[in-house]
Amino acid sequence: MKNCIPYFPIALLAFLLIPNGGYASEFNLPEILGRIKPGIVAIGTYMPSRNPRGVFLGTGFAVGDGKKVITNAHVTAKKLDGGHLERFAVFYREDQKEQMQIAELRATDEDHDLALLSIEGRSLPALEIGDSQRVREGEQYAFTGYPIGMILGLYPVTHRSIIAAISPNAIPAIASNQLNVNMLKRLQTPFDVFQLDATAYPGNSGSPLYDIKSGKVVGIINKVFVQGSKENAISNPSGITYAIPSEHIKTLLNQNAAQ
Repeated sequence: MKNCIPYFPIALLAFLLIPNGGYASEFNLPEILGRIKPGIVAIGTYMPSRNPRGVFLGTGFAVGDGKKVITNAHVTAKKLDGGHLERFAVFYREDQKEQMQIAELRATDEDHDLALLSIEGRSLPALEIGDSQRVREGEQYAFTGYPIGMILGLYPVTHRSIIAAISPNAIPAIASNQLNVNMLKRLQTPFDVFQLDATAYPGNSGSPLYDIKSGKVVGIINKVFVQGSKENAISNPSGITYAIPSEHIKTLLNQNAAQ
């Protein structure tokens, strides 16, 4: 038995260094966060004559050349007050100072609840889009965003989660009185979404869901949008969080590559 004792620490160390091991993955998350947080922004509107001038709507993240920002379509659904010069804007923290850039809405994909914005100022650190078709149930990911807006300042919050299920974005209603126009549309063109075991809040809409080992984005949080179809008949929402796979982000970017 004495000969076995020295080998235990070595075996434990080997386990921690396994690339696919849970502990090894968690050790990499702080490094990943330091790299991607500068590209995660608050989405809102700016009006020079309003108090406050900036109003929060959701979360977004830079992609491509760093001048494009992805968020949810329901985040940018607000009608702007053009008469008072209201415009979309992105807010973020840099060098311990709060920053803002005016943004323009370039394209939307209502079916997948996606919106593409472009910013007028300098480029932001872009997040890389990963392959969502390789995501499996039970794998661990993280999402980062602004769950309660800018109340606590521009400090994005991170949650870890596993993929609890991969399921259609709309399920058949039990009774006809549960059907609505949006649900009928989704039943005609269903697509899979990621169900997560972490709770997101309305401010998290547009948050990137990413691989904690590589930082590559595999989805975008859109709890409010999917909740309208999957939980239409539930009077008290369960708190289950959903994310749209990143393959739809790639499609939107390819369709608007010239912008």
